[in-house]
Amino acid sequence: MNVGLIWAQNPDGVIGADNGIPWRLPEDMAHFKATTLGHPVIMGRRTWDSLPARFRPLSGRRNIVVTRNPHWTAEGAQRAGSLASALELAAGSAQVGDEPGTGGEREPGTAAGPGPEAPSAWVIGGGEIYRAALPYATTLSVTEVDAPVTGDTFAPSLDRAWRITEDTGWLSSTTELRYRIRRYARP
Repeated sequence: MNVGLIWAQNPDGVIGADNGIPWRLPEDMAHFKATTLGHPVIMGRRTWDSLPARFRPLSGRRNIVVTRNPHWTAEGAQRAGSLASALELAAGSAQVGDEPGTGGEREPGTAAGPGPEAPSAWVIGGGEIYRAALPYATTLSVTEVDAPVTGDTFAPSLDRAWRITEDTGWLSSTTELRYRIRRYARP
């Protein structure tokens, strides 16, 4: 199974502060949705909790939440006791976008759509889950946000095996932040 990790970070590697995203970047949210729609998404329980209630579960995606609490439940989410269990659940699931009426249908050939290199599942946070999932990953989608913020959650460090395969170059957000989206792969 191809596993992708997707996150946004500032130059210092900050991805979160106080269980939230420390910037507002609508273009990155649109990229996140377009990339993950139709695929299972794997997240930690704190990431699930950080999602606004009106967006839980993330529509058009199978939501798999990793938590050690065996009694945890939430409508629209499936609990996994470990990352390995979450990956097994994701590998056994049908593509949400392949199911009629889920809103996850996509055009053939889109960057995150079907293809030999398209991830079968996306890991969407947080920091601890990213670090645990990095050895399984085949693709990374990283939005770099040019914002000097402090935080308490950081992106995993990448080794030299990761290569940039796509780069949008620096763009300007409607919120006046500079950002770029880079896609990474490793052989």
